[in-house]
Parts: sequence; C-alpha cells; structure tokens
Amino acid sequence: MFSAAVVAALAGADPLPGGARAQAKPAASPKNPSRLPIPRFVSLKSNRVNVRRGPSKSHRVTWVFSRKGLPVEIVAEFDNWRRIRDSEGEEGWVSQALLTGERTALIAPWLPKQRVRLYSSADTSAAAVAIMETGVLGRVSACDGDWCTFSTAGYRGWIQQDLLWGVYPGEKLKP
Repeated sequence: MFSAAVVAALAGADPLPGGARAQAKPAASPKNPSRLPIPRFVSLKSNRVNVRRGPSKSHRVTWVFSRKGLPVEIVAEFDNWRRIRDSEGEEGWVSQALLTGERTALIAPWLPKQRVRLYSSADTSAAAVAIMETGVLGRVSACDGDWCTFSTAGYRGWIQQDLLWGVYPGEKLKP
C-alpha cells in the first residue's frame, strides 16, 4: 500500500505540508558531473597547480599556481576537470583532484596597498583584532550575509563580507 504522500505525489498534488515539493538533486551530466552549484568558490589543495588551456592533460599548461589555499571560482565542469577563475579574472582548467571545498578568501585584492580592520565582533564599532593589508589570504569559517569570520596568521575575527574575494555578496555559510 502507498503512503498518503506517495499517492498525493502520483496524483500531482503537493505531498509535503504547506504545499512544498521535495527538490531532487539534478542528474549528473558531462557538463556538471559533480551536481554542485556553478559557479561556486573552492580553494587550491596543493602548492603547485597547473592551469591548462582545456580540460585534459593533452592541453598545454598556461600558468601554474604556487600557493596552497588560494580561493578560485569554479565556472564550468567537464568530467574530472573544472574551469576556474582567479581573483584577477583569469580562467583555465584544472583537475578537480587539485581542489578542495575548504573556503578561503583574499582581503580586497582590488584595493592594492590599503589596510582593512578585522573586528572582535560583526560591528564596525567593535574593537579591532588586527589591521590587515589587502591581499592577505585567510580561512572563512562562517558568513551571515554581511560579515564573515576570518582567520589568518594567528588572528581570528570578523570582516565585512564585501571586502572578501572568495565568498559571494550576501552568501551565508554556516560554521
């Protein structure tokens, strides 16, 4: 015998309370094998990451990243390859094995040679934990849509989300 929810679904009605429908994860395809959202931010898993012109080892290496943890944005997928964009807007293909879901960010790389405060709480009137130079790399552990917790070089505090490259404006991340 079918449950009431299954009968409702078969009849085309909303089986969940309040008319909500269950959302199925999209099917994997060669253009989105991970079934994760595109675009999304990830970081580099290694201190040496070859960036290629196309999605295979037969494509030439166009440049090499040499800093583990740098945030990159995945803008496309093909099989085990990810087309990434860096903070300067450059794009290329890397093996997904060289990427990790750990969230990192750069402090305002678009504002060269400036300084930004890291606060003790999510408020510009809070005490400054540190004053960071733009371009500093750190780990992001949570964001509320306006502020993110950011840690680097032994410092941990809150930074305004719109000063980070590695999280989207308004994006919320749970710790």
